[in-house]
Amino acid sequence: MGKNMTQSASIKGGVNTDLRHDSAIKHVSGRAEYTDDIPEPIGTLHAYLGVSNVAHATLNGIDLEAVRAAPGVVGVLTAADIPGHNDVSPTGRNDEPVFPTEKIEFHGQPLFAVVADTRDNARRAAERAVVDCDVLRHALDPIAAQDAGYPHITDNLTLARGAAEAEMPKATNRVAGRMSIGGQDHMYLEGHIAFAIPGEDDDVIVHCSTQHPSEAQHMVAHVLGVPSNAVVVNVRRMGGGFGGKESQMNLFCVVAAMAAKKWNVPVKIRPDRDQDMTATGKRHDFVVDYEVGFDNDGRIEAVKGDFAARCGWSSDLSGPVTDRALFHADNAYFYPHVKLVSQPMKTNTVSNTAFRGFGGPQGVVAAERMIEEIAYALGKDPLEVRKANFYGGEGRDLTPYHQQVEDNILDRLIGELEDTSEYQARRQAILEHNAKGGIIRKGIALTPVKFGISFTATWYNQAGALVHVYNDGSIHLNHGGTEMGQGLNTKVAQVVAEAFQVDFDTIKITKTTTEKVPNTSATAASSGSDLNGMAALNACDQIKERLVAFAVEEWGVSADEVEFQPNQVRVGSEVFAFGDFVKRAYMARVQLSAAGFYKTPKIHWDRAAGKGRPFYYYAYGAACSEVSIDTLTGEYVIDRTDILHDVGNSLNPILDKGQVEGAFIQGMGWMTTEELWWDDKGALRTHAPSTYKIPLASDRPRIFNVNLADWSENRELTIKRSKAVGEPPFMLGIAVLEALSMAVASVADYKTCPRLDTPATPERVLMAVEQLKGA
Repeated sequence: MGKNMTQSASIKGGVNTDLRHDSAIKHVSGRAEYTDDIPEPIGTLHAYLGVSNVAHATLNGIDLEAVRAAPGVVGVLTAADIPGHNDVSPTGRNDEPVFPTEKIEFHGQPLFAVVADTRDNARRAAERAVVDCDVLRHALDPIAAQDAGYPHITDNLTLARGAAEAEMPKATNRVAGRMSIGGQDHMYLEGHIAFAIPGEDDDVIVHCSTQHPSEAQHMVAHVLGVPSNAVVVNVRRMGGGFGGKESQMNLFCVVAAMAAKKWNVPVKIRPDRDQDMTATGKRHDFVVDYEVGFDNDGRIEAVKGDFAARCGWSSDLSGPVTDRALFHADNAYFYPHVKLVSQPMKTNTVSNTAFRGFGGPQGVVAAERMIEEIAYALGKDPLEVRKANFYGGEGRDLTPYHQQVEDNILDRLIGELEDTSEYQARRQAILEHNAKGGIIRKGIALTPVKFGISFTATWYNQAGALVHVYNDGSIHLNHGGTEMGQGLNTKVAQVVAEAFQVDFDTIKITKTTTEKVPNTSATAASSGSDLNGMAALNACDQIKERLVAFAVEEWGVSADEVEFQPNQVRVGSEVFAFGDFVKRAYMARVQLSAAGFYKTPKIHWDRAAGKGRPFYYYAYGAACSEVSIDTLTGEYVIDRTDILHDVGNSLNPILDKGQVEGAFIQGMGWMTTEELWWDDKGALRTHAPSTYKIPLASDRPRIFNVNLADWSENRELTIKRSKAVGEPPFMLGIAVLEALSMAVASVADYKTCPRLDTPATPERVLMAVEQLKGA
């Protein structure tokens, strides 16, 4: 120890470098372990949900005699078996019972759980229940719910600035319309699953696939009637989440834990895909009534919008989701006078929940529809109208929620993409192609995204991390975020590697567990790297400060003479291998462990006033998409997509690029093919991959160019000046809808906005073509 070493050029796997996902090889080789791969102890039992086959009814009783008598059945759980509170509402509204006692609220609602020796026996037994109920009328969509006098499922929100009511009648031009925006199933590869192992006293350990371990911990404790310290929730990784595992996993964790404690054996619950899709929430459908006033140059003068949402039978996260739809109903555009109102409607459907973008995409679509309306009314290129209405300059930088837009880079971003995608030349060629008539019509659109980053619930903007440096120099990293394939663990480990100046392989990334980092926020709102990266860096800085103090005392040098270099530490004129230096510190009884913490600064929000700074910063992006449609069938292909997206100073460019690509495809699917359909009995009929169409590899753009704005750097002090990338690029898929709209409009010489509802399936495209032909 203490021998001089030659400094290497750099560490392997620090920040701002391309580094593959730490579990990539495990993913593609099948060696990545998920909850269902955990070895089952002898005696493990399996649970399955018994669900309603009506959409709305008074519940008189359930005859479970045949269920209990079925082969392999150990017992049944009902509301009467709940030792604590019969509620798993994530917002504490006490409106989401584990099992209902008085009313059935949607087709597919869990009514009880069967516990048996095998999953198949439990599933078959659940079908034997006889439910006694009096069927009531039901409402499945927000407009039907309004007509039936259904209440708001949670408090609505109004965002207002200026005098929209007074100024709208004075507008030079006015257009009003209605747009239906479809929902979306999360369609993760790994469905919901929970595996509970009972311990002594009140203790229970729950392994599950959740984006919010602390909430799952709280819910299990709440339902069991025990303190949170009796419940441990573990998450090694998820096979996808997209928001669907933020609150919806609570029910499954609770059922597994209840059964495990009741029979004192391990219990696993894993619904099949059909039950997973019918019993858990989705992206909110919206019906938006809008009115926009504008001048002859296409500049917006006033906007009014009413956003009615299908929220489902309980509040879940519908309050913040419908709030966020309003926050993004401006997208990239300044509204001089604006009034936006949310209508979160109760419906007799599964309770809708978080989904990538959290209501933001629905708001952005509405904004783009209004831009499109203006363009067709004035005979202009929609991109020209977009540019005319961008935020920018004094007096045009205040959002409807009164936050100043200080970091707008859209002029440069859009300009670059317009050039690199050759938008103008291609648009002219498309106009010439369509002018010839013919069956195949083409369209092109270039659309922007401005997306605010932070939880709108201010208290969620915090994170913790735990870092141990062992006396051989190896490092153990734990943080409150969850890994669902997005590469969060890799990015945070890169931050730690950079902080200590050690190779990435030095760091062991461990499962997320409530035992190590308490009171964590959901891995959502695109804030995973922002929050957990900063918390981990805080822990590293604490340890480094102790190590520097040790070196100063031990070698009699100044703090400036202690430097962490690649895989080594320089102390004065001596250089030590990192592991050797740490060993010396350990021998000197230096604490080599730290709990880090971070809370996002500057943000505040007054919901009652509709004013504040709910977002720390904005992320920007743009997509240019070209499509071809068959006017005889409505079928279409995406010929080309060019994307330029802003991730600030990227922590890991290759992972960020992958997130942009995946988000675009998922957003494209939401806009085009992913259709949710309920029959007149209230049953979801698109409940499996056989009936619900997500994009395939063959649906991707034939030419797909994706680039990051490598010149961008976050003005705010985020982790290494990076920007969030999880949600913002999802809205780039809207470019496909806008391009389809242009192609459809060509059959009527672009005189009329086609007003495509989403998803713009081939059927909807064909109907729009026929309608314009007949106009």
